[in-house]
Amino acid sequence: MNYSSKMMITADTLQWKSLNKGFSVAFFESIKEIAALWDQLSPTDNIFLRSQYLQILEQNPPEGMTFGYLLFQKNKTIVGLAVCQIQYFNIEQSLNLKESTVSPCFFNTIGRYLKGLVAAKVEFTTMICGNLLLTGEHGYYFKSDTADSGTIFGIVNEGLDHAKATLDSKGGNIAGFLIKDFFKETRESGRFDKVSTINEFTVQPNMIMDMDPAWKTFEDYMAAMSSKYRVRTKRAFKKAADLEKRTFDEAMIIQYQDRIFELYQMVAENSGFNLINLNPNYLPALKRELQDDFNLEGYFLNGEMIAFYTTIVNGHELEAHFLGMQPEPSRKYQVYLNILYEIVRKGIEVQSKHIVFARTATEIKSSVGAKPHDMYCYMRHRNPFSNRFMTPILDYLKPDESAVLRNPFKE
Repeated sequence: MNYSSKMMITADTLQWKSLNKGFSVAFFESIKEIAALWDQLSPTDNIFLRSQYLQILEQNPPEGMTFGYLLFQKNKTIVGLAVCQIQYFNIEQSLNLKESTVSPCFFNTIGRYLKGLVAAKVEFTTMICGNLLLTGEHGYYFKSDTADSGTIFGIVNEGLDHAKATLDSKGGNIAGFLIKDFFKETRESGRFDKVSTINEFTVQPNMIMDMDPAWKTFEDYMAAMSSKYRVRTKRAFKKAADLEKRTFDEAMIIQYQDRIFELYQMVAENSGFNLINLNPNYLPALKRELQDDFNLEGYFLNGEMIAFYTTIVNGHELEAHFLGMQPEPSRKYQVYLNILYEIVRKGIEVQSKHIVFARTATEIKSSVGAKPHDMYCYMRHRNPFSNRFMTPILDYLKPDESAVLRNPFKE
């Protein structure tokens, strides 16, 4: 369903819906309607909440995704904003239940059967406050003196109900709400889990690397490693010595667009859980609009592209974004480990304070210096009976991943 609107809206034409505690909310179906107004409030140090990025995503959406945007007012002053994504979830399709190549035993088989049985029952259209393409707190933003975090969380929930009612009146059928992602510190200060209608759950941790400001070169980073990990790093570079690495401009991204998407799908199809299918035009659009703040590097073997990775400079953070790789040659040449090192190199080059490596591959990411940060998400179903069972179902379907954390640095 297409919820977009061509009508331009200014501050004088906003239609407000009253909420609790003196707040009101206005809902919009396209960021283009309110881009200038939105950016008067959106944080300059978070590109993922700026209209420039939101327009890129809206114009090049993942398969089946539509969007909405909320502005919040108090005392006739706009004090907050929230990003909404509307996505149909079919957990059975998102959950990878392939035969394990490690131990294809009876217990794995029955486990896959049970997960498939439960997953087949979990499907509904969901309104997400946040960004399914990212890991981190990119769902909403309020002026710091507006209210305490628990109050704001409640107001955002009310705003989502207003957005749902608006879209349902136009033929939508939103059944669930997901608010993602919160760091432990934010969650503890707000105590969101005490809201009776909210189901709190966690998924794989966000792997974040704190950068030492003393690192001016990659050699400085290596000097901070223990000898064991310096040897490991040099060995990885040696393994990839036969590969050619190319930095892509927009024209090259377009030239190799089909291969880039093919490599991305190789990774997505082998992940344990995949909620979205990326739009092939998304990465070229990022390069066109973000220029040097977006980087795509490709790896070539004998002239054939076998892998790529992308990064986005986001204020003081470097975001490791989407990647793709051909499994067999990538294993042989340790491409993934080399990619992680190159992202560290990029982080040093742009003097980032943190590198956000996002979820999955916890162990190997920790081996280059990233540390896990638990992220909390909140889901509710419009049906009170169904809502009671959301947390146990989500816990049951959560992909299994046990990892040994590494520390590459000197003690």
